[in-house]
Amino acid sequence: MNLIRLARRSLPLLFLAGLGWLLWKKIGPTLSSLNPLGINEPQVTVTHNTVLTQVEALGRLELVRYYFRDVVEYKRRTYRFLPESKVALIVGGEAVGCIDLRKLKPQDVVLEGDSVVRVALPPPELCTFQINHNQSRVYNTENGFFQDAELVDEGYKYAEAQVRNAALQSGILAETQHNAEQILVPLLRSLTGRHVVLGQQLSLPAAGPKQ
Repeated sequence: MNLIRLARRSLPLLFLAGLGWLLWKKIGPTLSSLNPLGINEPQVTVTHNTVLTQVEALGRLELVRYYFRDVVEYKRRTYRFLPESKVALIVGGEAVGCIDLRKLKPQDVVLEGDSVVRVALPPPELCTFQINHNQSRVYNTENGFFQDAELVDEGYKYAEAQVRNAALQSGILAETQHNAEQILVPLLRSLTGRHVVLGQQLSLPAAGPKQ
């Protein structure tokens, strides 16, 4: 009898608990969204106005890319009576050799008879040289005197100039010219059906001052 009586008393409580659970499932999300302290998805507002500022015709044929690794120690003395500032950088850089086909003129392509075509290519160039910051890092700084950021920036600029010098000294221009011949001769031969002879444009000497 006691068990039956206890069960009868518990039925209303169980009914109320079930009803409360159903109501929470229905209105819980709405209440959570109204709670200023609730955790919601972040609301992001983006305002932008993209404007096209320039269109540039591209005609550079990239033919070789050099990669460099270097450890650069850059020093600067700012104050006479204080020790010199120093930054050590581990640098990754790259340089690209190319030929600018926009400089090719109609007179640079000459047909000889029915079997030969001569093409005078523009000279090879060092198109780009830059530091790859994803492969570079600051190893150490000393005596920056609250100018560490400026010192690091100067160090990277110096390292970038060294990438250019290293690329030129490593023969990137000659490699560019060689790769141009390897790529363009078969291409022009298949397009024209002629024997292809590549040369370089003649550079005119700079005009001197008038006497």
